[in-house]
Amino acid sequence: MRRITENTVQDFEMKHIKLIKEVASETTLFLKQNGDFPLASASKIAAFGKGVRHTIKGGTGSGDVHVRDFETIEKALENAGFTVTSKKWLDSFDVVLKETQDKYYEETRAAAIKAGVNPMIYAFGQTSPDPVYDFELSGEGDTAIYVLSRISGEGSDRRNEKGDIKLSDEEIRDILKLNNQYDHFMLVLNVGGMVDLRPVLEVENILLLGQLGGPTGQVLSDVLLGKANPSGKLTMTWTTLEDYPSTDGFGDWNDTYYNEGIYVGYRYFDTVNKPVLFPFGYGLSYTDFEFKSEKIDVVNDDIKVTATVKNVGQCSGKEVLQLYVSLPSVELNQPYQTLAAFVKTPELSPEESADVVLSFKLSDLASFDQEKAAYILEKGDYILRLGNSSRHTEVIGRLQLDKTTIVRQVKNVAAVVDENFSEAQYQVVNRNESFENTPIFQISSDDISTEIVEYIRKNDELLSKGFVHWEDVLSGKYSLEDFTAQFSEEELARIALGHFDETQTDSSVLGSAAVSVAGGAGETSLMFKESHGLPSLVMADGPAGLRISSSYKIINGKIKSTGVSFGDDVIALLGPDLVTEQPSSEEINATEYYQPTTAIPIGTDLAQSFNLPLIELIGNLIAEEMTIHGVQLWLAPALNIMRSPLCGRNFEYYSEDPLVSGLVAAAITKGVQTHPGCGVTIKHYAANNQETNRYTSNSILSERALREIYLRGFEIVVKKANPASIMSSYNLINGQHINNRRDLMTDVLRDEWQFKGFVMTDWLITTPIMLNPNSKYKQASAAGCVLAGNDMTMPGMQSDMDNILEALHNESHPYHLTKADLQAAALSVLSVVKRLSV
Repeated sequence: MRRITENTVQDFEMKHIKLIKEVASETTLFLKQNGDFPLASASKIAAFGKGVRHTIKGGTGSGDVHVRDFETIEKALENAGFTVTSKKWLDSFDVVLKETQDKYYEETRAAAIKAGVNPMIYAFGQTSPDPVYDFELSGEGDTAIYVLSRISGEGSDRRNEKGDIKLSDEEIRDILKLNNQYDHFMLVLNVGGMVDLRPVLEVENILLLGQLGGPTGQVLSDVLLGKANPSGKLTMTWTTLEDYPSTDGFGDWNDTYYNEGIYVGYRYFDTVNKPVLFPFGYGLSYTDFEFKSEKIDVVNDDIKVTATVKNVGQCSGKEVLQLYVSLPSVELNQPYQTLAAFVKTPELSPEESADVVLSFKLSDLASFDQEKAAYILEKGDYILRLGNSSRHTEVIGRLQLDKTTIVRQVKNVAAVVDENFSEAQYQVVNRNESFENTPIFQISSDDISTEIVEYIRKNDELLSKGFVHWEDVLSGKYSLEDFTAQFSEEELARIALGHFDETQTDSSVLGSAAVSVAGGAGETSLMFKESHGLPSLVMADGPAGLRISSSYKIINGKIKSTGVSFGDDVIALLGPDLVTEQPSSEEINATEYYQPTTAIPIGTDLAQSFNLPLIELIGNLIAEEMTIHGVQLWLAPALNIMRSPLCGRNFEYYSEDPLVSGLVAAAITKGVQTHPGCGVTIKHYAANNQETNRYTSNSILSERALREIYLRGFEIVVKKANPASIMSSYNLINGQHINNRRDLMTDVLRDEWQFKGFVMTDWLITTPIMLNPNSKYKQASAAGCVLAGNDMTMPGMQSDMDNILEALHNESHPYHLTKADLQAAALSVLSVVKRLSV
């Protein structure tokens, strides 16, 4: 850990900002472009829209990261040599925006105080509405842009209303006027998720810029001037909200029915052949490409496709090739196609070609048969489709499996208990495709191995060998089991909770529960540091960088935050007096230390790059800052499935597709964990797909959908990247909090996937702080977490300690525990402490 005493730009900051800028252009993409851009040079430009001066670098909540400085699009354009000629409009908009925001914050504070609730909790996830206005669209030059911005974040879902999913009347009016008024016009989307663009589709240049962290504005100026060529692809289908099957019933306060089953995103739209605005995998750049399959190699169930990609446009660029497979449907319904592999080309000059390889295992496409409690490959034809979006593919081959094969024999978990649940069974719309001249490759079921999972039985109590110091474990003199066995039930309970003191209250939700790093989200127990030499693991929130305080001082040996760890919206809502305490004279005279961090592109944008090596470099960046600031566990990456555009945290997540989600999360995990002492916490496990009543919302879904869609990405990360820890989600699955479900915490995670780290809860899930009188379900149980295999309850409270001890001494407790259960939880936590000890 480095204590930085100078509030000046550090070498690592400059290095990281440069890397982010290089990465960010690969995440952007054109939804439409007609050749009017790039511009020949920087000259006069009229820039309109809220996002010009109020550019959004990322979302709110845990997705927000404090940075030293952030350059808006306006400033970036000017620094790139442009003259922004629309100052009058921008100034006028600022006035009405401030009036609207001031009114919102004042009314919200007053309502919170009247309700007797902390304003931050009362308004968690809410944002100020945009103003109503009508200003003259004046600005010199023949080029204009309109920057449409949207903010979303933790604690609140999006709405199918004007100013959110839909464009406001003012936005539609101004965009269409500008499109007719200027020779060169571009609509720029500074958004973290889908917006309904139907009213403005006549615009011929639409750039999905996204929210790229620090260099958001610089990337736009580079794209406008052709210094950067967008090469991203959509990781979520963009179309009319009403057409998503997940829209019906989304956001129900208590029970959300996943009636669409496995038909999420393109799996649904492609199956029923419903037109969409912009399909999964789609994205345009300043150039064009052609592709062709060259060779298909099949060895057992390992499939390798070699293809050639050629740049047939006028400038250098990159393309993303995608391989889809249509599975046979014998007893199980199947979507039209499923993504099996993807690859991004190197940068290709005009007329340059490159060979790329897309590979996958057929067994990885196995479907879950609930009656057999097994993953199976059904007999029949597996159609290979190569393309650059889900709607632009060509058939390149057929794999013929001789008989239905069990790939993995498991057991049933998370059974549906709600009689009102019914799952749709969509049929593939016949496209009259002919496969007569398609090459055929035979696959024998004998070449596909069958895994039979064995499940853990009861935990056995460890017997103490006396006092063991942590150094004795690191030296190999004693084992982790020996170290664990020495502790009493009460001491083991402290290890199964985040670090806390007995006077701590639910206010931990407002800032940081860590004591070793200012603004850290939490920390494992420090109780045995002096007596046994056991270090703690400090956690920092993510996933858009390290979310810690910008500065701190050390007062009487204790770290105290002096800078902000909240976003500007929280500060405005609470007021400065509630965010920052008045310092004492001792605090004023103490040395101030600084914790500069880098804001990386939001998760959706990273995934849109489809460039796994580049994403791994982002993980490397995060780990370097973790090491500098003394953080061992990054509470990221977040890889929940984008089930619906309405989810308020989609910007943190990667895709509607579990393969993309899993591979992207695995890449960033590898990047972080190549650094000694650094680990990730993949989250939120699982089926956490709405923010409405997120603490006690019940996700009701079939086991097949759960396993194939909502668990699959987590499985990929666990098996490919060995994450140090996992964070369980707030929601219930089929009537029970997931962190209290042993079938998902232990049977699936540890027995089926062989997960070797520890599991922590999300914050305050075992307290009533966020409960609502309208909630059908109650908070989770800390004892239930231990019994299920959710090893640590965060941030740790005295009430959690009491709950665990009661469960130990009361056999009628619904989650009765033994000492062996507590030892198992502690052992999982301690294994990661050892793994990250450097």
